[in-house]
Amino acid sequence: MNIPFSPPSAFESKQARIAKIRPVGIVTFPGIEILDLTGPMEVFAFANVGLQQAGTCSEPAYPMNVLAAKPGPITTSCGLQIIANTAYNDIHDGLDTLLIAGSPDVDCILCDPALQQWVRVMAPRVNRLASVCTGAFLLAESGLLDGLRATSHWDYCDRLSRDYPLITVEPDRIFVREGSISTSGGITSGIDLALSMVEEDWGSELALLVARYLVVFLKRPGGQSQFSAYLTSNATRPELKDLQAWIMLHLAGDLRVEALAERLSMSPRNFARFFLTETGMTPAKFVEMARIDAARHYLGSTKLSIEIVAEKSGFADPERMRRAFIRQLGVNPQNYRDRFGRYDTQSIKAA
Repeated sequence: MNIPFSPPSAFESKQARIAKIRPVGIVTFPGIEILDLTGPMEVFAFANVGLQQAGTCSEPAYPMNVLAAKPGPITTSCGLQIIANTAYNDIHDGLDTLLIAGSPDVDCILCDPALQQWVRVMAPRVNRLASVCTGAFLLAESGLLDGLRATSHWDYCDRLSRDYPLITVEPDRIFVREGSISTSGGITSGIDLALSMVEEDWGSELALLVARYLVVFLKRPGGQSQFSAYLTSNATRPELKDLQAWIMLHLAGDLRVEALAERLSMSPRNFARFFLTETGMTPAKFVEMARIDAARHYLGSTKLSIEIVAEKSGFADPERMRRAFIRQLGVNPQNYRDRFGRYDTQSIKAA
């Protein structure tokens, strides 16, 4: 494997090379989601190869240590076993970056008080403390996220917000940085977070090359809000579920609060409060995300023009759709089509 990376001259001196060695510790436990571990590890491993091949580092820039309650095999959530190198209690210093992996079973993350205490002790001793997916719950239980913004897997953000009210949970973010502490979203977002660390340490050239070898975006467009509006809503009341389904079928119709409230025989004010309480989002945001979801489908799977997509998805005009895409996904409709469309961009423009 050869990564054609030319190191910046700033890293030529031996002193600079030594200063850039950043040991990484990754906390594991039975039931861990394996991609939470292997995703970031692959990023750091490819960075190691690129830097060593370029002659920038004669040893791995990111030496990695898999930590657990005791050394030995750990069974992951998918049944595959990994080997932990070191007991976390044997580590007292020497780590630059400490990553906390997650698990589909949040309770297994929180069942070890000794681990929580160790993380509290280590937090001020590392330069970077980060979680992948539901690993945020360990940081939250340890009190390290109090007063901070944070994220986790989109399906667990409601629980994170409910169980730890001192945290400002941002479910639409791929990852959130607050000083030396970072939290990332669902599973593969650990790759995004690790790439950002490599970019911070070594610059965008190496990070981009690693992203290309992994066949991922260096900076993924949009966030967890790229998921369907149904996935970001938690309505349980039958009448509200029916209304949401009706909205999805009538995106080009009148979906103002007043019109939706009338369908449920409620005042606009009471309806807006009811909708927000039941779903965690305003009616306007649900409508916007439903329209974005429809537009994403048309952009990704049809040759329809941007103007027709805007009309069919209920935005009325392309500029309104563009503003919504930028606001919710951080990317405009044309860029979304260029990245995710199934058709050649030139043939679409010519159609």
